Amino acid sequence: MRVSSILSLVVAFLTTASFAAEKNSPKFVAKLLHVDANEGIACGDLDGDGVKDLVAGRNWYRGGEWAPRPLRNIEDWNGYVQSNGDYLFDVNADGRLDVIAGSFIPTEVHWYENPGEEALRLGKQWTQHLLVDTGNSRNEGQVMQDVDGDGRPEWLVNSWAKDVPAVIWRLVDREEAAESGAMFDLVPHQVGEKGNGHGMAIGDISGDGKADLLVGQGWYEQPASDPWSKPWTFHADWDLHASVPMIVVDLDGDGDGDLIHGKGHDYGLIWWENEGRDGDGKITWSEHMIDKSYSQPHTLAWEDVTGDGKPDLITGKRYYGHNGRDPGGMEMPCLYYYRWDAANKSFTRHTIEEGHVGCGLQIVTTDLNQDQKVDIAVAGKSGTYLLLAE
Repeated sequence: MRVSSILSLVVAFLTTASFAAEKNSPKFVAKLLHVDANEGIACGDLDGDGVKDLVAGRNWYRGGEWAPRPLRNIEDWNGYVQSNGDYLFDVNADGRLDVIAGSFIPTEVHWYENPGEEALRLGKQWTQHLLVDTGNSRNEGQVMQDVDGDGRPEWLVNSWAKDVPAVIWRLVDREEAAESGAMFDLVPHQVGEKGNGHGMAIGDISGDGKADLLVGQGWYEQPASDPWSKPWTFHADWDLHASVPMIVVDLDGDGDGDLIHGKGHDYGLIWWENEGRDGDGKITWSEHMIDKSYSQPHTLAWEDVTGDGKPDLITGKRYYGHNGRDPGGMEMPCLYYYRWDAANKSFTRHTIEEGHVGCGLQIVTTDLNQDQKVDIAVAGKSGTYLLLAE
């Protein structure tokens, strides 16, 4: 092969992300916890012993032991587990964390009641309760995040369908428990009649200090006041097939929100630099490729895994998304973190694991073994894994 051909291949492979190994970069030891097609995972102290545990689909894992313990039954569907996100919240206000979970095709959101110390010890399953029937199917993923800044999360469901309503579900307290035992209702607020699509983020890109809702087809601008009494202004500024979540963060320190997103079913991890509004008031963006060496970066996390006080980007391949039919779908699983260099406006990639561990739909980043280091946990079709920082 000619030297020019070799150089062309090298140039084609490299992106604006550097691939490097540094002495102070953490290394991770991977521990396989379970193998099934579940892709959701969450973290919290379920049994009240002061140690963080994991929830991942059909099972929960007691902190320090990490053996699978039964939690709920979930039907298989078309190569998937019929669940696309686990979230922990004390639904019935009894002091114990419960699980809230949605699904791909079913329209119901259920909560699973933490049965308490003795039942957890005996391995009993958690009782399923209906929280709400949203009436919405074709659900790509769930996000539970504070939208209006009151310190309490909202429930959002992203649809891969484009021309369907975008709805934010508020957790509104009840004076008495519902029939299911829940101490709140999920109350819908339709921010827009049409305009949804694959991808979701919560963050301020309008620059007014209020969180906006980003979806695959554009973004909804939160009103200046009383956001739950009126529709939100929709800006059809893009048409993406993006990650859930995307990440809104001021990367370059210029005071506005930039956007990091992955192509959920193709090659490409990208950040968009917010260049401000043009003469028509439309936000303009400069696109920067972070990495295109692997496909399906379907979920992202933004957390300091290096201990330097600066958040890092964590993502990897959603292994076997669309049952391997996506571009690169049959290639190896992989999981990486990326350090951001604000001076050079570039990311540097570091390997967490290659060949065994991929992503599903959520990434846990927290200290899971009480050593003051950030660990990682993921669940996907390559398995549910715990990755402990050395």
